[in-house]
Amino acid sequence: MTSQIDNKKLSPKSTLKDLPMHHVTMNVSDLVIDVVRCFEENKIVPGIILMDGDRLAGMLSRRRFLERMSRPYSIELFLKRPITVIYSFTKIHVDVFAEDLLIVKAARRSLKRPPELLYEPIVVQQVKGTSTYALIDVHELLQAQSRIHKLTSRLLDESNYAQRVQTEKMVSLGHMVSGVAHEIKNPVNSVYGNVDFLENYFNNLIELVNGYQAFIGNKPDKLLELEEELDLEFILEDAPKIIKSIQIGSERLTQIVTSLRNFSRVDDRSKQLINIHDCINGTLLILENRTKYDIEVIRDYEKLPDIACYSGQLSQVFMNLLANAIDVLLEKKAQLQDETWQPTITIKTQQIEDHQGERLISIKIIDNGLGIPPENQQKIFDNYFTTKPVGKGTGLGLAISYQIVAEKHEGELKLRSQVGKWTEFEVLLPLLMQ
Repeated sequence: MTSQIDNKKLSPKSTLKDLPMHHVTMNVSDLVIDVVRCFEENKIVPGIILMDGDRLAGMLSRRRFLERMSRPYSIELFLKRPITVIYSFTKIHVDVFAEDLLIVKAARRSLKRPPELLYEPIVVQQVKGTSTYALIDVHELLQAQSRIHKLTSRLLDESNYAQRVQTEKMVSLGHMVSGVAHEIKNPVNSVYGNVDFLENYFNNLIELVNGYQAFIGNKPDKLLELEEELDLEFILEDAPKIIKSIQIGSERLTQIVTSLRNFSRVDDRSKQLINIHDCINGTLLILENRTKYDIEVIRDYEKLPDIACYSGQLSQVFMNLLANAIDVLLEKKAQLQDETWQPTITIKTQQIEDHQGERLISIKIIDNGLGIPPENQQKIFDNYFTTKPVGKGTGLGLAISYQIVAEKHEGELKLRSQVGKWTEFEVLLPLLMQ
């Protein structure tokens, strides 16, 4: 068994591998008397993992074993028989947990078991695809979950003031942006709505001018001089381009205003069905002035169903992740001074299933920047942790993003990185969120 729980290492991101594990394994052909000796010699072992060769046969808990052996004549009947005989009387469905499952999720899953199994230890597969298993005492699991809850509450209390100030700033900014976007939207809609009329009018006028010219035949000298002075040939060639430019510009403004209004909804009261790609694209549009000249953005989108979420808050998450990626890429470009190196952000979306069969939407934001050192990866989602110079970062962006994903949307925010090569943030959202 490993050492006792280290409270200092527990965090909301702690997994089952951070808990003490019991590695007592027997074969189903071993004798029941061997089980008795094992429990007598190891008073804290909650149970025994039963193997049939390299295959997991089940789990025999101390509680159920002693309960069976305390019945009349049980010792005489079973003591010198194979374990498989008594296991046939105590056999239960064994739910195998992955070692990298979050403690808070494992505790929630454990408590959903039938009442008669609530106090049974849980079986953990330590290496996926192998026959390496261990047991965790459910009491220790629930203790760890309780400590994580207390730790989370304390951290939230400590950062409550700063986060409240940050939230108030974001809400105020959201109201201001929403108001400005609304004021801009009316004249933009006016321009956008009238461009088609302008184009039709111009085409009609051109048709009329051509008709006049055909009717007149030989033009008077004064009319020819006026055409030359006005440069009629250039006007007829350039005016359609100008109208097309106005049309494209007004469409772009409409998209930007819509993105700003969506992003400004940081105080969403209820979840709404949205297309996650629209949310990402809207954020990219707001950041386009920072990416269009220096950074290549690759969209690798899989067709996804709409998802119920707080769109304004998710936009804030994507804004934080993308803005950080842009900062790192521009910093690396300045360091390399290499014109052949192409800063790139790849955004990949897909629908996946976790090891429990739960359907998730995965959004990966990958940059080929500086990477994050291992010692910083452990602290990257902590409040106030930042590697940016004073005045450039608050250390709250990723912490708030983690809170939005994990608490508001019951998802996960994961980090993978290789120093000097790349960094990947993955947002995992349950597909069926209430």
